[in-house]
Formats: sequence, C-alpha cells, structure tokens
Amino acid sequence: MKVLMVGATGKYASLVVPELRQRRVTVRALVRDQSKSDAARQQGAEEIAIADLQDPDSLHAAASGVDGVFHINPAFAPNEAELGVAMVEAAKASGVRKFVFSSVIHPSISKLSNHAAKRPVEAALYESGMDFTVLQPTMFMQNFDSSWNTVLEQGCFSLPYSKYAKASYVDYRDVAEVAALALTGDRLGYGTFELCAPGMVNRIELAAMMSEAIGRTVEAGEPSFDEWTQAAHISEGSRREGMRTMYADYDQYGFPGGNALVLRAILGREPRSLQQYIQTLASRTTSS
Repeated sequence: MKVLMVGATGKYASLVVPELRQRRVTVRALVRDQSKSDAARQQGAEEIAIADLQDPDSLHAAASGVDGVFHINPAFAPNEAELGVAMVEAAKASGVRKFVFSSVIHPSISKLSNHAAKRPVEAALYESGMDFTVLQPTMFMQNFDSSWNTVLEQGCFSLPYSKYAKASYVDYRDVAEVAALALTGDRLGYGTFELCAPGMVNRIELAAMMSEAIGRTVEAGEPSFDEWTQAAHISEGSRREGMRTMYADYDQYGFPGGNALVLRAILGREPRSLQQYIQTLASRTTSS
C-alpha cells in the first residue's frame, strides 16, 4: 500500500509516518519545495512529491498512483478550507481509494476559524465517493512541548485564558495510530470519530501535575493575550487573530470533551493520559 502524507514534516502529521511504516506502508511525503525532502526522508518517507496545496495540478500529480491520502489542514491559514477541499478533489480525480482527514472536535463551533474551516473539507469528503475516515481530535498534548522549557525556567505554565477553564486533551500519537488503522484496514471506513483522552482539567490542575512530575512548584499563569503572543513571538496576521478569538472562547466556555469511549474502543486499550505525557516531558528533561 502507498499513502500520500500531507504534513509529513510537521509536528503532528509526522507522528503518523512511523505508524504507517510499522504496517509496511510506503509513504509518499507531500512537501512544498525540495529543501524539505531530507526532513521528510528522515521521518521515514520513501517517496517525495513536490506540490502546493494552492496548485491543483501539482496535487493531482502528487496523488497519482497512491492508495490513500492523509491530510491535515494548516490551521489558521486564511484559505484553510479551500486548501483542504482542493486536496480532496485532487485525490478523487486521481482515483485514490481511502482518505483520512485530521479534522477537529466540534467543527460546528463556527465562530472559531480553525473549527469552521474544517466543515467544508468534511462535506467534500462525504460527497467524494471515496472511502473516508474523519478524525476529530481535541486539544493536542504535544502543544505542551513548545512551552516546557519556559515552565522549567520560570516555574509557571501560562496561557491567555482563565486558569479555571477546563479543557480536554489527546496525545496525537494515539490519533496517529487511529489514522494508520483507518488507512490500512476497513474497520473505520465511512466513519467520523471524536478522539479524546478521558476527562477535563483546568490549568491549576495541569500545573499541579507538572509540579509533581518535576519535583518543584509550577504556578498557573494567566497573562493577557497581547502579553502572551509577544512572549511567544506570534506576529500579526490571520493566525494571531484566529487565536485571539479561540482563547476568548476558551476563557468563557473552556474546551469541552474528554469522553474517551470512541478512542478506547478503536485502540483496544486506554488512551495515553495527561499525567503520562507530562511525566514523559519531565523524564526527557532529566535524561538530556
């Protein structure tokens, strides 16, 4: 079997590559330019397709001769929906049999651009005639990675919304395993699945987990959005404005989810937990 991977060099989709390789799938990585080829091969890709999600002809060529496509949208891109639909249309035109889309939990929250942009892609898939699997993961635990050094240096875990707001999480390695199962088997065909680790926690509870993992106190910070984006070096543009709206929504409603029934049933085991993920981050720090 051969699968075209969109995002093979990215932080999340790259986790799907080893799951596919473990199942003896040939991975063709879609990259925008030749400079990303080496990185894709280091992740495990055996073939490289140079293509641009804004160029339908290049997508058609990239998808030709593959059995399946894994697609994840570039979140907060101003034309995110159009890019995803273009990949679906190119896959259909190329005769692709299976298409797995990494969407988002609650795409119906239309005021959030990174949620609303997933809906047209899902609709295009449902109407494509291809064997589809739509994955709707909640917030990724891998997002902690970028702030972990700051947690260790400053003893504070900060995000620009209420520290009392509860959110749900999932380890994207579990999502990657589900994606590989969907591409290599029929059990998940024509299905749309919410993927969550069990439970919801607020940032105070998260900071307590971090404190226990590293053996010293971590506080829960609550900076303003502008303070946070300045510290995170997020420049003006669609991504920043999309995040502003998203965090304002989290401030009021949190990010509900945490029902692990579906993920547990698909994996046949307990999903990876927040405590496990944070302990892994702490152990990496100790060993490095």
